[in-house]
Amino acid sequence: MKRRFIATSLIAAYLSACGQKTDDSTVYKKQRLSKTDIQVLFSYYTQDGNHSAVTGGIGTEALQVYAPGFTITHQRDSLDAIQFNAGVDVITSASKDRIDFVLSSASRVDSRIYMNLGYSRLLKRSRIRAGINTGFSIESAYLSLPLGISISHVNITRTREISASLQCFFDDLRWGRLGGRSGETLMLIYPDELRYKQWFDIYLRRSFNLSFAFYQVINKRMQLAIFPELVYQRGLLSTPYHRVYFNDNDHTLKVENLPRERWKIPLGIQLNVFTGNNVIIRSYYRFYRDNFGITAHTLQVETPVKISPAFTLSPLARFYTQTAVRYFRPYKQHDIQESFYTSDYDLSHFNSYKLALTARYSLFKPLFGKYSFQDMELRYAFYKRSDQLTAHIISLLLDFNHTRK
Repeated sequence: MKRRFIATSLIAAYLSACGQKTDDSTVYKKQRLSKTDIQVLFSYYTQDGNHSAVTGGIGTEALQVYAPGFTITHQRDSLDAIQFNAGVDVITSASKDRIDFVLSSASRVDSRIYMNLGYSRLLKRSRIRAGINTGFSIESAYLSLPLGISISHVNITRTREISASLQCFFDDLRWGRLGGRSGETLMLIYPDELRYKQWFDIYLRRSFNLSFAFYQVINKRMQLAIFPELVYQRGLLSTPYHRVYFNDNDHTLKVENLPRERWKIPLGIQLNVFTGNNVIIRSYYRFYRDNFGITAHTLQVETPVKISPAFTLSPLARFYTQTAVRYFRPYKQHDIQESFYTSDYDLSHFNSYKLALTARYSLFKPLFGKYSFQDMELRYAFYKRSDQLTAHIISLLLDFNHTRK
């Protein structure tokens, strides 16, 4: 069931990436007055594997996610910008049935609804843009309320930008908001055979993400970006419906238990090079470390090729590797004396790769008066992990805008 967070995060990342359009030869471009941009995204994600954390590190990880969503960005003038995005994820998970061992088509389906609103303003004389954002994300066993602030500065030649943001997430992990019976008490949900006691006396989680970004145009052909971050989490970091089996003679069964604090330190570096002949090489490296014991490396290369003025193909390859948290053991390999334990393979040692191809067709065709159809993007991606988890992702993005002179 936890795999759905992989699906939705991949989809959200794609929506965010598609929303950050830049010209092929420069990072910056002038804003038009009173411009409204509308992006509509349709995504489908499917995966399969045999290491479900719901059943202690064994069992099916089959999951499908249908995720329509949209983003509206309105720039009233060159100073003010408002962004609104919303969507729903319809999730079908085979492992979700195993929480209570009662198999039914109704219990296999879950959903997530999310909405975010942001506002930013350019302080013209200082070339500083400040912003604030908030929203919510809700599903049957999860409620998240985000709140964020951001600030950025562009130099006078518009070749350098420095930005900082603080994102705060206030999460409630109790079950019963979506799909629960009317008047039912909110509570943490445990596997059926472990509901004889309350395993946790807390149900809240707090996350604080401090991130920085440095963008530099080196010359007409090269752009560099650096992304340092610091993440702190406190509260219930375990998933209450994940089982863990132990290696004693009684094959003791418990609910997953992880420490109540976690620090994460990611650092990303991106270099874009325009090689000529309508080809760009976008290379990206990310280092990650946390106090649970994970050290990870990500290497990604994307090469957009402009086939014609209107058509671009962008192949992408990404390799990822991580070490395991010190609290991970496979099915029935935990010692009964351990204080913290998990059999979630998301926290194990593994390597993975992702291959993707994006086709972008730019029309810039007038549609419905002052509205115009900007472009259409279709992306397919294949993902595979060394623990044999495989996934397929297909996404369609439609981009429209309305400009009032």
